[in-house]
Amino acid sequence: MKDFELLFQLWQQVNQTDLEVVFDFSGCSFLRQNAVAFIGGLARLIESQGRKVSFKWDTLYNPIMINLQQNGFMHIFGEGVEPWEGNSIPYREDRYLDNSGLVDYLSEQWLGRGWVHIDQLLKNHIVSTVWEIYANAFEHGQTNIEVFSCGQHYPTLGELKLTVVDFGVGIPRNVRDFLNQTDLSADETLKWAFRRGTTTKHGIARGIGLDSLKQFVRVNEGKLEIFSHNGYVIIDKTQETYQSSQSFFEGTLVNITLKSDESYYSLDSLNSEPSEEPLF
Repeated sequence: MKDFELLFQLWQQVNQTDLEVVFDFSGCSFLRQNAVAFIGGLARLIESQGRKVSFKWDTLYNPIMINLQQNGFMHIFGEGVEPWEGNSIPYREDRYLDNSGLVDYLSEQWLGRGWVHIDQLLKNHIVSTVWEIYANAFEHGQTNIEVFSCGQHYPTLGELKLTVVDFGVGIPRNVRDFLNQTDLSADETLKWAFRRGTTTKHGIARGIGLDSLKQFVRVNEGKLEIFSHNGYVIIDKTQETYQSSQSFFEGTLVNITLKSDESYYSLDSLNSEPSEEPLF
């Protein structure tokens, strides 16, 4: 959790100045997919404010540079060679809800590379669920810039990760405004938002839609983390916890960790799991 807090502190520092922002990677020995998605989004946020942003590429540790070339981050920001296929799920910027592009990204680039073994029906369910995260970012997040994604396969750790981040108004603000309850804590608003069927958009009976993903994360012994304002959600095999974070980030960041092994999962394996208790 410490690396997320460092990213949110960086967001706060950027908001406290109106000067040019220069990203210097000196002393950075590792850059996870969550940092790649977040820094890319932060750079676009700065640009949207009419401010200048630049990267000191020559301060990059060589393995990090190779990874940023491979996942396309450097190419998108005008530096480096064309990306290539490796252990990275490409860095992506979505200005609008690109249905076909996102489905291909999630089903082929993330779940379709043989790092997790699932049948087609379950893959479709998981892709549909994560697509909901993007849909909510555009429909409810009120972001003026893109939604940002990046993922990584960590063979040594046996993990497959995907991060989706938007720099909109955040889940707590939407829920408080919708319920007209300004005294709700961030963790209470997140708990409400994750209830099946809840929504802050009138006429649409749809929540964040994490049911299938939550079940799969548990069966797969993975982890689902969501940060918004000072609220934090962690869901894994043993817990579904809503709590306050020590840091603040106005937007929403979703981080998904799956276990990459030889186990095979089908939709039946999820449906055999015990049903969830109501949140309220």
